Amino acid sequence: MKTPPRIDQSSAALMARVQALVGESLRRVEEIFAEEISSRSPYVREILDHLAGYRGKRMRPMLVLLSGQACGGDREAHCVLAAAIEMIHTATLVHDDILDDATTRRHVATINSRWTNETSVLLGDYLFTHAFHLTSSLGDAAACRAIGRATNLVCEGEMSQIGERGNLDLSEETYLEIIEGKTAELCAVACELGARHAGASEAVCQSFDGYGRDLGIAFQIADDLLDVVGNEKQTGKTLGSDLEKQKLTLPIIHLLANSQGSQADRVRDLLSRPGPRSREELLPLLATAGSIDYARSRAVDFTVSARQRLLCVPDSPARQVLDAMADFVAIRSA
Repeated sequence: MKTPPRIDQSSAALMARVQALVGESLRRVEEIFAEEISSRSPYVREILDHLAGYRGKRMRPMLVLLSGQACGGDREAHCVLAAAIEMIHTATLVHDDILDDATTRRHVATINSRWTNETSVLLGDYLFTHAFHLTSSLGDAAACRAIGRATNLVCEGEMSQIGERGNLDLSEETYLEIIEGKTAELCAVACELGARHAGASEAVCQSFDGYGRDLGIAFQIADDLLDVVGNEKQTGKTLGSDLEKQKLTLPIIHLLANSQGSQADRVRDLLSRPGPRSREELLPLLATAGSIDYARSRAVDFTVSARQRLLCVPDSPARQVLDAMADFVAIRSA
């Protein structure tokens, strides 16, 4: 029988637990991040100052540090890796906002809306190159290769999603492959390197890779669901961009698979002319077909799997927080 997620805490309570465990290390990550990307150019400094409010909860740095603690303790190398992985993630956000024509993220203007697409492209490149420069400072070729491979797969996932735009026959299997690349891969490498740099065995490192991968897939399913049914005031970012760009996500894939006759024709018609009105008309259809609940249940499936993978290490405060993070990502509203 599937174990239900233990939803018993708010985002603030979870973040308080994270801060108690790795707060000092997270502050060190922020120092390394800022030092690495600093610039002598006034124009670049202005953009970087804006970027500081553009970033999210630092989930990936938390994964590096908590995985390290769960496997023996986090060190300076963990902070360096966490900063590098956060740079890569931030670069993908900057580039994503161009692809989605997004105007807000985390309640602030996106780089492309406040400046230009050209600036956003170059800022993303700036962050990518600094991430690899920073990782190389560790003198760990394996870590450099792991982060490089993960970044390649993120880009491949994004390109694959573009290639599937407008494909109303997209399968759930292909959708999951896409989000594993574009989102879960970076979470997986964060956890795997966190465990590895704490001296964990190869088997434990692979289990932590699996934890991060399952967590990342659950996170992206929940994120895609928010794009359809979320509230912009809560999420702080532009919603509806997946439908606008004709990117099929899990609730839409489920709706298409469970619609017949005139309803199937209506759904396909709405998806072929995306816009705010189409999104409003799709919502009751998604609810009636059980597509919203289905997407949530699939996110829970992956969080349950993620939590099982943590059993490879003894119980500890860090493992408990990683367990709670898996619960939280599937039911978040922002």
